[in-house]
Amino acid sequence: MIAVITGDIIGSKKAEPRIWLKTLKNKLNNFGVSPSEWEIYRGDEFQLEVAHPEEALLIAFQLKACIKTIKDLDVRMAIGIGEKSFQGDKVSQSNGSAFNHSGTSFNLLKTQKVTLAVQSPSTAFDKEMNLMLKLALVTMDKWSAVSAEIAEIIFANPDLLQEEIGKQLQIKQGAVSQRINRGKIDLMIELDRHYRNRVNNIM
Repeated sequence: MIAVITGDIIGSKKAEPRIWLKTLKNKLNNFGVSPSEWEIYRGDEFQLEVAHPEEALLIAFQLKACIKTIKDLDVRMAIGIGEKSFQGDKVSQSNGSAFNHSGTSFNLLKTQKVTLAVQSPSTAFDKEMNLMLKLALVTMDKWSAVSAEIAEIIFANPDLLQEEIGKQLQIKQGAVSQRINRGKIDLMIELDRHYRNRVNNIM
């Protein structure tokens, strides 16, 4: 099984591509090679293949955080979990149930009015995780650029001490703690742990 993340940038038409395109490319480069594993197409849409499905949610969190460090921008994403039956030269040319699940879920995001959802072979898993994601998005969709910045650092380095984060951002440890609490970042880490445990049961 693999995971496929399909997404697009919310608000991209209001911003110069140079503002967000480099940020998105740099982040995607951390997770794979273009164009066989990730690709940006049709202006502001992208797709990323994730070899290990248990890592997909934290990667989606990182993508959301990095885009929300840019004022007035957000990202809409669907995680599809399943098989890969065909490997194309580009990720957009590959096929299988993981790609189908991701595409189907992505097409429903606007009507469902959510910015992150998951679809897998398990209806029970999808129902549980999508409810949890809806609750998490109440906070994540409202992250300020400052909250998103610290979230991005923590999601990429979960074991980093607050003092180390403070030095990186040139702020005091108390300010780091306040931003973590305001962004409910610890809860997002807990949600990722729960997702990892649950997704392993359907693989």
